[in-house]
Amino acid sequence: MGNLLIVDDELGMRQFLTHLFQREGHVVRAAENGKQAMELLRATPSDLVISDVRMPDMNGIELLRSARELFPHIEVVLMTAFANVDTAREAFLLGAYDFVQKPFDNEVLKETVTRALQKVSLVKEKEALLEENKVLIQGQRTRGKLNNIIGSSPKMQALYQMIETVAQVGSTVLVTGESGTGKELVARAIHDLSPRAEKPFVSINCGAFTETLLESELFGYVKGSFTGANTNRKGLFEAANTGTIFLDEIGEMSQAMQVKLLRVLQERKLRPVGATEETTVDTRVIAATNRDLGSMVKDGTFREDLFYRISVIPIELPALRERSEDIPVLAQHFIEKFCAGSGRQLSISDNAVRLLETYIWPGNVRELEHAIERAVALETTDSIQSERLPEKISNYNPYRIAESFEFPEEGVNLTAHLDQLEKTYVLEALRRKVGNQTNAAELLGLSVRSLRHLLDKHDIRALTAQMRDERRNSDSIPRRRSSDPAPRRREDDESEFAASAGEP
Repeated sequence: MGNLLIVDDELGMRQFLTHLFQREGHVVRAAENGKQAMELLRATPSDLVISDVRMPDMNGIELLRSARELFPHIEVVLMTAFANVDTAREAFLLGAYDFVQKPFDNEVLKETVTRALQKVSLVKEKEALLEENKVLIQGQRTRGKLNNIIGSSPKMQALYQMIETVAQVGSTVLVTGESGTGKELVARAIHDLSPRAEKPFVSINCGAFTETLLESELFGYVKGSFTGANTNRKGLFEAANTGTIFLDEIGEMSQAMQVKLLRVLQERKLRPVGATEETTVDTRVIAATNRDLGSMVKDGTFREDLFYRISVIPIELPALRERSEDIPVLAQHFIEKFCAGSGRQLSISDNAVRLLETYIWPGNVRELEHAIERAVALETTDSIQSERLPEKISNYNPYRIAESFEFPEEGVNLTAHLDQLEKTYVLEALRRKVGNQTNAAELLGLSVRSLRHLLDKHDIRALTAQMRDERRNSDSIPRRRSSDPAPRRREDDESEFAASAGEP
C-alpha cells in the first residue's frame, strides 16, 4: 500500500479519487491546487502524486517539476481532458510516470497506480544497488559506451541521457535517423535499462512483409483462419507481452495496417486473424523509421493520429558525419571486434584515421563497420593502412563536387532542384524497366510502396500506364517465323505483363 496525494481543483474529482484509492487500502491526502500540494509534500512526502494538468495557480506540469526537484524519487501521474503531444512530451521528459486522459477507466488508473507504487517500492528496497548502477552507467558514458552504442561527442552524451530518461517510462518512442545510425541498438538500450529489462524484446521490420503477412506476424492467427493455418499461433505483440516490441521501418506499413496498429496502441487489445475474441496485451512499442513521417502525414500516406500516438517521445539519431570526433573510437571498436578470436592485434594508421574522418559516410556506422571489416581482412601488417580502405574512401575528395559545376550568382532553389533530380531518376528507372514498377523500385533501392508515393508526388503515374500500352502494342506486332511456336493468346500476354509490372 502507498501514500498518495490527489491534486485537483474540482471537489467532486478529489472526493471520487480519494474514495477510490482508500478502498484499495492506500493512505490518501487531497489538495485543491498546486501550492497546497507542495505544502503538504514538504510536511509529509508522498510516494505518488495524482494531479490534474489544468489548475489555476500552479498547473500539473509546474507541480511535477517542483515535486521532482524536491523529491527525486517521487512518482507523478498526470490527468487531463485536454491532451496534446507537446504537453505529454514535456511531462515525460520531466519524469512523469504516466499521462492519463479524462474520462479514464477506473481499472486502468488503478493498475497504473499499482505499477507506479511497485516502482517506488523497488527504489526504496534497492537504493544502494541503484547508486552502484549509476556509477556503472556513468563509467559507461565516460568511455562513450552504452549497450554497444559508442561515442563520446556532445550529441551522443545527450542521446545517452535521453535513453536513460525514457527507459523509465512506458510511453511509445519514435526513433528516427538515416539508415545505419543504430536505431535498433537504441531501442534495445531503452528496453535493457527499463523495468521491462527481464521481459522479451521482439523486433520486426515492417517493410519486409506484405500487409496480410504483417498482420499475422503482429497479431497472430487461429487455426483454420486461412489456408495453411493448421494451428493457433501467437503474434509478436503477444510474444512481447510485458516486454517491448520494436517496429522498424514503420513508415512502410500500409494504411489498413496503420488503423489496426492504432487500435492496439489505444485499447491495448488485439484480435488474431480469424478470431472472434480479443486478447489484452501490455507491450511497450518503440518504432523507428528513416523516412519523414511528418511529410507523409501531409501527403496522406501516414495517418496523423497514429503519428502522434507513436511519437510521444521522439529520438533523432545523429548521422555519423555530424559526430566525426567519434570515428576513431568506433574504428578501434570494430577492429577489436573483427580481430577477436584470431589472436591478431591491429592498430590503425594516422593517415587512415584522417581519411575516415574526412569521408561523408552516407551509410553511417554500418558503412564504417563494413569498411573496417574489409580492412582487417586485407591488412598484412600490424597497422591498418589507408590503401586497405575501400577506394571510395581513400580517393574521396569533398571538393570534387563543387569543382564539377558553377554555382549561379543568384543562388539556386535547392528543394526544386532536388525534386527535379528525383523525378528524373524515377522516370529513367521506369524507362529502363518499361514501366515495371517492381523492377524500377529495385533499381532505385526503394520499396514498391515508396516508388508509388513518388509517382503520385510527381504526378507521373499515368506515364507508367502509357509505357505499358506501348509495350502491349509492341508485343502485338507479328514477328512469327515458320519455326516459331504457335502465337500466344492476347489474354496470356496481358496476364504475364500485369504480373511483371508488380500490379494486383
